[in-house]
This record gives sequence, C-alpha cells and structure tokens, in this order.
Amino acid sequence: MPQKSIFGRKFNNPALLDEALTTASCRGLRTRTADNQRLEFLGDSVLQMLATEEIFAKFPDENEGRMTARRKHMVSTAALCRAAKSTDLAARLKRADSHAPLPDDSKVIADAVEAVLGAIWLDGGWEAARAAFGFLALADGASSSEWDENWKGRLQGITQAMMPPRQPKYELIDMRGKSHEPVFRVRVSVEDMGQAIGEGRSKQTAQAAAAKNLLDLTESTEISRKDEEKEESK
Repeated sequence: MPQKSIFGRKFNNPALLDEALTTASCRGLRTRTADNQRLEFLGDSVLQMLATEEIFAKFPDENEGRMTARRKHMVSTAALCRAAKSTDLAARLKRADSHAPLPDDSKVIADAVEAVLGAIWLDGGWEAARAAFGFLALADGASSSEWDENWKGRLQGITQAMMPPRQPKYELIDMRGKSHEPVFRVRVSVEDMGQAIGEGRSKQTAQAAAAKNLLDLTESTEISRKDEEKEESK
C-alpha cells in the first residue's frame, strides 16, 4: 500500500509519494516501476524557487552575487542531507540494495528530498511545497554564522555564478615575522571582479582574509555605483 505522509504533508495522491521514494536503483527490478528521477528534476526547480523567495525576502540589501551564493549553500547536497536526517526519509527509500546502509551525506538522499518536494508540489501546489520547505528548516542555512564567516566559500559561490564562471586565484606574496610566529600575505584575484590582499598566521587564514577584503571591496563598489545611478536619475 502506498505511504501517505512525509515532511508534514499528507498526500491526496499517495502514488506520488511512492514514486518519489523509489530510487533509480530499482529500475528494471519490477515491470512498469517508475523511479524518482523525473520528480527530482521537477523538485529541483521547486526547491530553487522556494530558496530564492526566502533569500530575496530575508536579505533585501544584498546583491545578486551574494544571494546566489546563499542559495547555493541552502540547496546543496550537504544541506539537504542534514535536513533529511531529522526525518525518516532514508529508511523509507526503496533501493535495490536496501540492506546496505546509506551514508548520511549520500546524494541519493539529497535527490530524494528534491523528488519529494516535486511530488508535494504536484499534490498540493505552492502552499504545500512552502509548508514542506518550512518543515525541513532549509531556510536556517541561509543565514548561519558558519556560512557568513566562510569567506572563501562565499567568494567561490559568487564567482561560480558569474557568466562565464570564474575561479578565484590565490597567490602567496610574502611571509614575514619570526619562524614560530609567521605572518602570511596572500593576494586573491578574480577576472572582471578585482583583487585584494589579506594577512594571517597561516596561509588558510590569509586566504580567507583576502577573500573577505575582496567581497567587501565588491560590495562597496556596488553601493557606490547604485548611489551614482540615483544621483544621475535626479
């Protein structure tokens, strides 16, 4: 009998949920068995829209690049797997190798989250999908302090959203100070974005400082540009 409820949603059409929980590994094991890949395709778009809506409302002063980076973090495989961990999704998945445990960070789980969201959208529309999105608390990942302080990750997310995508380049400029207390200076540069320098007690912290400085520089440049446009429009 098809299962009826998940993510706080009781399905009007339980067959949709049954399909969403059937992984691609089951393909061919039973005749006419539909796996969840089509629903995953749909659910990916539903998830992107819900995440975009949430971030657009929560961060009214952020530019496109930063919002894109936050969305990428919110809908990542890691974020979806963390959300699913508080549910019984993994245990309910139909798999050919059902006796083998799935790792907590398995992409199969993340794909199933998207498939279920797609099924919920088909079953109940946007209101039902938003409720499921809230049930999973995925919006919490948009403003976590861990993400806010991940300067290299934020810069990477922004540059990957550029057209065409860019890759930050980190270059060690020099190292000074005592051997047991070195200070590293690193330059980061991104094509069509600019460059900045950061310092730190390790290469990693210097790279993070450089990334933060470039992000700050980009934001201040964006604010100045908008101010100039306002003045010109008066």
